Amino acid sequence: MSIEKANMNAIELRKPGAEFDLVMAQHTMPEPNNNELLVAIEYVALNHLDARMARDGFSQWEYPHILGLDAVGTVMKAGKGVFPKAGTRVLFNANLAQKGMLKEFAVVPNHAVCELPSEIAPEVAVILPNAGMAALLAIEKLKLEVGDSLAINSAQGAVAHFAIQYAKQKGAQVFAFAQKQHHKRLLKLGADFAFDCESDNVCDQVKREIGAGGFDCMLNTPGGESFIEDLKHLRFCGRMACLNGFGHIPEDLLFEKAPNIGVVSIGGAWLANNLCAQQHLSFMGQKLLSDVTSGQIKVPDIELIEFDAENVKNALASLLTSARQKRPVIKIEHD
Repeated sequence: MSIEKANMNAIELRKPGAEFDLVMAQHTMPEPNNNELLVAIEYVALNHLDARMARDGFSQWEYPHILGLDAVGTVMKAGKGVFPKAGTRVLFNANLAQKGMLKEFAVVPNHAVCELPSEIAPEVAVILPNAGMAALLAIEKLKLEVGDSLAINSAQGAVAHFAIQYAKQKGAQVFAFAQKQHHKRLLKLGADFAFDCESDNVCDQVKREIGAGGFDCMLNTPGGESFIEDLKHLRFCGRMACLNGFGHIPEDLLFEKAPNIGVVSIGGAWLANNLCAQQHLSFMGQKLLSDVTSGQIKVPDIELIEFDAENVKNALASLLTSARQKRPVIKIEHD
């Protein structure tokens, strides 16, 4: 592929909102500085986080903004002594505060990428970073031990897909809350029980399985009011990992549960400008690639989508529903 050109294509979000106002636009070709790589982007995975932030906006974004955090591409240019060298295919999770990856070329710091093994297809690898890293961090924060009971809210999502498998590796008993159409897949991944989150008697189902004491650990992915409901199901001094924040916790509930709460933030590595945390993203990426390659971890099904504003818009809208099971992956063609 050629990089001898002045401009490149990118899909821009002109303003936040549920209508996803996306257009294809021309951008100037970027140039790498010291310890940076010029990468020809080949695949970009879209996550629920991309859809939610495209709808609601983000305080550090300027518009028009380019979406897309998870990407795979080939290094086209690297400085002298900078690794990985040109020609290497790499995987990475992009800086949340900067322009995203729905574009033909990008400049990325070399310490935050990991090399792609030949055994794993790039369109599969690209769905690993955001969801897989969030799952790994959540498992770390929960300090899971053999025999712990772990409940996962909104278990139909990609983070839960990985969290279930890694929790089972730790010897935990996993309880998944999701719509019925997802139960077969979640049980196949290793969940011990699947609860119908739309059922009126879900609380009775929980008490029947674990008693009145509550779960040892909980992974809350939606945030907001769902966090308070999850907290009610936690045992005294239990552990909770939260992906999307939470509001005010009633004082009586806080004292009743005395929870140990950990917040999971992949983007925090970039927002805090923490070099060690950014390198940790690379280490987690390498672990995910290794575990998938060895067959220890199964990946979600994917759906390849053309690099087109309308297609991306439809994919983002579908991510905000609970019905989508395949992960949308944008394929960017190069001449």
